[in-house]
Amino acid sequence: MIKAAILGYGTVGSGVYEVIRKNRDIITDRLGEEIQVKYVLDLREFEGDPVQEVLVHDADTIINDAEIAIVCETMGGEHPAYEFTKRALESGKSVCTSNKELVEKHGPELIKIAKEHKCSYLFEASVGGGIPIIRPLRTSLAQEEILSITGILNGTTNYILTKMENEGLAFETVLARAQEKGYAEKNPDADILGYDACRKIAILSSLAYGKKVNFEDITTEGITAITAVDFAYAKKMGATIKLFAKSVKKGDKYYALVAPFIVGPENPLYAVKGVFNAILVNCNMGGETMYYGKGAGKLATASAVVADVLDCARHVGKHLDIRWEEQKLEISPIDGAVRKFFVRVSCTDEAKIRKHFGDVEMYTDIVAGECGFVTEEMTEAEYREKAAKFGSVLSMIRVD
Repeated sequence: MIKAAILGYGTVGSGVYEVIRKNRDIITDRLGEEIQVKYVLDLREFEGDPVQEVLVHDADTIINDAEIAIVCETMGGEHPAYEFTKRALESGKSVCTSNKELVEKHGPELIKIAKEHKCSYLFEASVGGGIPIIRPLRTSLAQEEILSITGILNGTTNYILTKMENEGLAFETVLARAQEKGYAEKNPDADILGYDACRKIAILSSLAYGKKVNFEDITTEGITAITAVDFAYAKKMGATIKLFAKSVKKGDKYYALVAPFIVGPENPLYAVKGVFNAILVNCNMGGETMYYGKGAGKLATASAVVADVLDCARHVGKHLDIRWEEQKLEISPIDGAVRKFFVRVSCTDEAKIRKHFGDVEMYTDIVAGECGFVTEEMTEAEYREKAAKFGSVLSMIRVD
């Protein structure tokens, strides 16, 4: 029997407890021995809940118990999760987590500590919820050079954009609905401003390229400026709008970006609707692979945590290595990234537009007194220069 503990009995922590209890026979059969949750740490009481039997209020109870081999950190936030995780690893206990903030900030350090103490620090659930993506990058794609990662990494924003597209509703209206349904937080800034997706692409980029990517270095734009008119233009193009988190390797340069993109039906991510997430990985030998599923939710995320628990249980006393150095990966300024741009302008003078932007693809008859167009490929810096000289730009959305 392998004994485990859970730090935090919130949404994910209670899900982990439920998955281990309900799937006990399946887990035992596949692992060859039982996983038993000996402790659950939380400051609250849960009268009438079976967890009350194993509930503790002091982290020392868990960290000082030599029987505990695996700790599930589902507290969220940086502190005290960081301190508890570090102490658990230093005591030789493997830690499995869903905490993207902690992983993004301290991943290399905690992996190093785990290696020094012959245990593991695993975090499959920190990106994409129930979608397996960390493990494929660590194992199945270890032989590949990762050329790019493009993901729909936030279910809240994808739900909002899907509703705006399908029902022609304003952003504010759909956000209110998402909050009513529990898809969006009372303070939704981390989602709608792109910060959540930014932390996730920082983690994926770090794993893909082996060095630390700081999320502060990633250009990040949310979806608050997207309107029903933008979707009307996208529909005329036979396309849609998605919030993409991207990282790209071009020669010896690395680019990263979180922003809305115009996406055509030839892109596999075009069909990802509602609260679902998906990640497209392009490799130099195997080409494209795509990972799709529920990017959040109690049981989906908990299932990913428990998958890491099983991995650690199979390798008690050993370190499952993850290549992620503490050395910083330099992200090149977005100015040099090359792509097409969809632009709306308060002008219908095609000759003037072509004079400034070159050979463009025009879209008219959507809104009186304005038009939209898709530019040729150019760098971000070139686009900004042309837009500044033109002077009548209403909005811009990048084209994937």
